[in-house]
Amino acid sequence: MEERKILVARTAGFCFGVKRAVEKVYEQVNMGKQNIYTYGPIIHNEEVVTDLEKKGVRVLENEQELKDLMEGTVVIRSHGVPKEIYEVIEEKGLECVDATCPFVRKIHKIVERESKAGRHIIIVGNDTHPEVEGIKGWCEGPVTVISSHEEAENLAFSEGEKLCVVSQTTFNYNKFQELVEILEKKRYDKVVLNTICSATEERQLEARQIACEADTMIVIGGRHSSNTQKLYEICRKECENTYYIQTLVDLDTKPFQCIGCVGITAGASTPNNIIEEVQKHVRIKF
Repeated sequence: MEERKILVARTAGFCFGVKRAVEKVYEQVNMGKQNIYTYGPIIHNEEVVTDLEKKGVRVLENEQELKDLMEGTVVIRSHGVPKEIYEVIEEKGLECVDATCPFVRKIHKIVERESKAGRHIIIVGNDTHPEVEGIKGWCEGPVTVISSHEEAENLAFSEGEKLCVVSQTTFNYNKFQELVEILEKKRYDKVVLNTICSATEERQLEARQIACEADTMIVIGGRHSSNTQKLYEICRKECENTYYIQTLVDLDTKPFQCIGCVGITAGASTPNNIIEEVQKHVRIKF
């Protein structure tokens, strides 16, 4: 019997920013520090967060929980945080370990500079995503978040309004281009900066290519992972038989149809061991 063809995305799994953030937390644990906290889950992956909790790392869910701390080390996750969070950490005399992704930190600097120069900041992204919340927190003036064609069409400012357009690092590249094209038709004084990180673009492009070739596509990632959800949307357009799973257990509970060629990709917060488990399982069981 011919062995099933399995295509695993080269870009699947931890991106540079996530890997760096996770390693920084484990470094604090291995140094034997007490009272280690992350501002929000360090990544959108329950398995990693649970493992860190077992090692004594607690998650701060909001600013008030941060303000209630009397001592400890606070790790800023790769998504970044608003400027005021740094100010609270400093005021409380807490140790800060900044694991903000360099790509995200670059956006903070852009919006801070451009908003001080009088530009209205337009963020293309998910308004409730922690990365976008962080970016908004570095704007010195008005800021608007859009994520759909309708929202782009409905933007209405005075002619000649000075705008600066940036993107959430994990936004769908093609969709960003489409929204920018809509804005180009409006008579605004625009500075447009594609701040989608290169790793995201590569991951999305590779996922699309594999999905075009595969009969079945598996996308692995946390339920709350924005970049994984976008990968699923991209793959689903090219391959109707696409599955979104968090771990191998989810694959066993789905009515999995395995035909010919199986493609596998994963979000930026998915540990390599989970990807390897799924790959091995598909090769052996189906």
